[in-house]
Amino acid sequence: MNVGVAYADRFKQVWLKLEVPDGSTLRQAIEHSGLLRQFPEIDLEKQKVGIFGKVMKLDAPAEEGARIEIYRAITADPELVERRDT
Repeated sequence: MNVGVAYADRFKQVWLKLEVPDGSTLRQAIEHSGLLRQFPEIDLEKQKVGIFGKVMKLDAPAEEGARIEIYRAITADPELVERRDT
């Protein structure tokens, strides 16, 4: 089946289209994509993954045409962020 796997760090965005065996999980599709070698900072035990913006578990089955996304933590420099009154 055909799926896409997407990841972006601060400097680069990657979206790979690939074919994976039917019945593959999200983890298997990500591993098959080669992104874990290309971006060694990816830690699937800590980072969330999803399909089309919806967070999913790594053992969820991938579906034909899915865009599997690896999310990274959003960080902000406190010196550059405006203070908000709460």
